[in-house]
Amino acid sequence: MRKAIFAMLALGLLASSCAPNAQWAPAGDHILTDWAAQVSPQNAHPEYPRPQLIRADWKSLNGLWDYAITKADAPRPDAWDGQILVPFCVESALSGVGRRVGADSTLWYKREIKTPRGWKGRVLLHFDAVDWKTTVWLNGQELGTHTGGYTAFSYDITDAMKKGAQELVVRVWDGTDNDEQPRGKQVAEPYSIWYTPVTGIWQSVWLEPVPEAYVKDYNCTSDIEKGTLTVFPELEGEADSVEVVLYEGGEGYDAEAGQHGALLCSAQAAAGEPLELRIPEPELWSPEHPYLYALEIKVLSAGKEMDKVSAYTALRSSTQVIDGQGYKRLGLNGKPYFQFGPLDQGWWPDGLYTAPTDEALVYDIVKTRDWGYNLIRKHIKVEPARWYYYCDRMGMLVWQDMPSVAKNVKTPKGDPNKQWGQWHYGDGWDYPLSDSAKANYYKEWGEIMHQLKKYPCIVVWVPFNEGWGQFDTEAVAAFTREQDATRLINSASGGSSRLCGDILDGHNYPRPIMKFRSEGAQIDVLGEYGGIGYAVEGHLWQADKNWGYKGLCNSGEEVLEKYRHYALDEFIPEIKSGVSAGVYTQTTDVEIEVNGLMTYDRKVIKVDEAALRDINLQVRAAL
Repeated sequence: MRKAIFAMLALGLLASSCAPNAQWAPAGDHILTDWAAQVSPQNAHPEYPRPQLIRADWKSLNGLWDYAITKADAPRPDAWDGQILVPFCVESALSGVGRRVGADSTLWYKREIKTPRGWKGRVLLHFDAVDWKTTVWLNGQELGTHTGGYTAFSYDITDAMKKGAQELVVRVWDGTDNDEQPRGKQVAEPYSIWYTPVTGIWQSVWLEPVPEAYVKDYNCTSDIEKGTLTVFPELEGEADSVEVVLYEGGEGYDAEAGQHGALLCSAQAAAGEPLELRIPEPELWSPEHPYLYALEIKVLSAGKEMDKVSAYTALRSSTQVIDGQGYKRLGLNGKPYFQFGPLDQGWWPDGLYTAPTDEALVYDIVKTRDWGYNLIRKHIKVEPARWYYYCDRMGMLVWQDMPSVAKNVKTPKGDPNKQWGQWHYGDGWDYPLSDSAKANYYKEWGEIMHQLKKYPCIVVWVPFNEGWGQFDTEAVAAFTREQDATRLINSASGGSSRLCGDILDGHNYPRPIMKFRSEGAQIDVLGEYGGIGYAVEGHLWQADKNWGYKGLCNSGEEVLEKYRHYALDEFIPEIKSGVSAGVYTQTTDVEIEVNGLMTYDRKVIKVDEAALRDINLQVRAAL
């Protein structure tokens, strides 16, 4: 069955190659992935962007747009610098531009749009992610301004439209590492573990017709003991009621194909009310059995169907459990479940934040599964909706990080407290963020969780990493719980340890040793270790300054031998004495950080895959 799922995925993800466009070519001289050859203005992420909420009609606006870079306070330009390929950020090779912007400049976009004949009702303009402050105009009318680089936003453009071609203009300003906005690993001057900035549109832009009353979003929660699923539809416009219908799906159910099985149950309630479904003989989602149910949500007015969306969901729980030895463990569906996988940063040499194609987007997940892991820690970045869709279908657990606002700072001279204290509860001081930076954090973290909590693959929220912008940890953990009480909270992964949330997370390089334990107060996990480096000639971001933790190996065999020793000889004893998860650094090289299991261009897997899988399955079996 699992082989069949992967085969279906592969068939559905084969991207068509297109002839090079005379107006566009990758910029710069950095390495490229093989998928870069499949990218063109006619083939820039043409897939439906949101498989969790599907309507039949939509139109992609990905492709070539006019662009210009001006001074930050300059008005709309009269002349344009050239063309940029959306949805690739301006700094990336695949944008065709490859230019830095910086906080003292503004990036502008312009293009004409047309809506297909036959569209009725309202028209929505969707931006799936733009970094960071975005203002949008249609036909000279300002639609609004959005801040935040990691979440989708939309505008109802109906009243601003006119007959014929419409002029769409977008202005983006990005302060990057200003200690004010969440930005993950981006810095103005990249070095070490800090990477190239990402400015502007980096996920799909698209149009969609909707009726006067429609489904804007939804969330689902499940009670596996009762066998119930509660659906929380979020509506826009006036409606009388909502109906939800649940169908049989299957392992790796393909929501886009929509070929679901028999009707299982349905419910109807007044608009704004949650709906509870009781499922006969419920099947639980897990990495071994990624069972998804097909879901339909209908908006009704005076008995008439106004809107219908296709979706999917799953039944599973992510809770704390106690094992036979009395250790607190990560629990999946009420049982101890050891979680083991790589740190996955989601960077690409040609697209930076944006995978070159959909096939590339899913590739890292497929390889992670092939290598015997069951977990991905999505490291201080948020991925497109399709990435989580593939994790849902393939049964890949996800720890979702919040992108950090800042990096480390040194303790001021004479200060008796440590800035970064993971080895004892209460050590370390809060990062000195401004009130506006804290407000940005809360706004964006709340929006990220609201957007992502419908995805069953996510089992842990990670608000902070290694003290990078860490502040008011207890309050942030409580805020996280308020947004979603159905998942575990890893309040400070490798950061200043606080007795809040559910998890104590230690980082240690390179050895998988957890130096500080909670002594039963929390679930103990090793959130980062490893970082075994190997620079593969011909597959490097740049020729020099490449590094890994504790030096570089000379061959893949040497990498594998160290990996084997760490995993089998050192980590398994940690697991048996209470550690409930492990995260190895990392899936791929990123820029000059060459400690990936794959090279940055994904062309070389550095170690023997069968041997790696065998080691990882032994680690998973240790609990």
